[in-house]
Amino acid sequence: MKVDVLLGLQWGDEGKGKIVDVLTPKYDVITRFQGGPNAGHTLEFNGEKYILRSVPSGIFQGGKVNIIGNGVVLDPLLFKQEAEALAKSGHDLTQRLYISKKAHLILPTHRILDAAYEAAKGTGKIGTTGKGIGPTYTDKISRNGIRVGDLLHNFEAKYSAAKARHEAILKSLNYTYDITELEAEWLEALEYLKQFNLIDSEHVINEYLNEGKSVLAEGAQGTLLDIDFGSYPFVTSSNTVCAGCCTGLGVSPRTIGDVFGIFKAYCTRVGSGPFPTELFDETGEKLCDLGHEFGSVTGRRRRCGWIDLVALRYAVMINGVTQLIMMKSDVLDGFDTIKACVAYRINGEEVTRFPYEIDDTIEPVYVELPGWKTDMIKMQDEDEFPEEFNAYLSFLEEELGVPIKVVSVGPDRAQTIVRYTEEA
Repeated sequence: MKVDVLLGLQWGDEGKGKIVDVLTPKYDVITRFQGGPNAGHTLEFNGEKYILRSVPSGIFQGGKVNIIGNGVVLDPLLFKQEAEALAKSGHDLTQRLYISKKAHLILPTHRILDAAYEAAKGTGKIGTTGKGIGPTYTDKISRNGIRVGDLLHNFEAKYSAAKARHEAILKSLNYTYDITELEAEWLEALEYLKQFNLIDSEHVINEYLNEGKSVLAEGAQGTLLDIDFGSYPFVTSSNTVCAGCCTGLGVSPRTIGDVFGIFKAYCTRVGSGPFPTELFDETGEKLCDLGHEFGSVTGRRRRCGWIDLVALRYAVMINGVTQLIMMKSDVLDGFDTIKACVAYRINGEEVTRFPYEIDDTIEPVYVELPGWKTDMIKMQDEDEFPEEFNAYLSFLEEELGVPIKVVSVGPDRAQTIVRYTEEA
């Protein structure tokens, strides 16, 4: 069997959680392969709303195996809060969730370091979520990290050494903090974490594949936040692209099957960093309000703009996308005209390749398409799509070179329309 990969093609917040939940019935195993609790996946069904930070989005489908892979960084305290909230709503994770021993732990001092580093940057802030993600990945790469499996191997000594090292850095930054309460809660959460199945995930996942089990790998954030291929330095600390699935789960590139690329019908971004199609007018405000564009974890207002096909073509190429999934189509229902960026104008030259560096001097080159002025939120079949919306889909497919397989017309799992069915 193959590992199918589902990931975001923009700056995150594309709606991956909902789609994983929709696709899960087809798979035996659902995995997370990178990122941490800075990435919130929102799911809505049966009138309830859930926000997942570290737990794979397949947890709501009974009988599925859910695995947090080695590429994830895990905060025991935030994980405990998330798991307990799910348990109260009737979703007990203890028998359905497995955690890689090689996943790295976010320590209390990682969160403090995150805040200290941001404060030191002044006006050059990256706009992190303050969850300690960057410092944790830094320790991982510098070979100073603490992993989940260390809970079973001389943990106290390793933790004390890491804490002392971090405190020396904080002292050099003259950063004032009080770790007492946070550390006490964190240590208590470690005991909670121990009740879960801690596994050698790379062996387990490959064994599932050899047994013919189907696996879906769920990415966090988005392609344009990738540490190598995103809008550096305004990026996250891990590889959010398809290649990150192999290193984040311990699977061979030969096992990769379909790559589902998720994007919004427009574009959003949270935090600092360049955003060529960002709108600062009433249209941008309208997109934000209609799309309820506020971070599920941070609550931060998202910056909004028209769809950027230069960036999307780049993301499709980097990831080897085989199928596209378009989210929040209904947000554009009321617009007379829809714009799409097809090129950038840089120093007077029009370019269609995503450049080495994007900044505020880039001018987007737009084409305009007629809006459909139709409420699509109750539609259940593509035969109901208005002509103008079908024209928008065809335009995007031609520009991106990949079919749009799924269209979302609302937040609920039921508001998801599959196109190009096998019978067709």
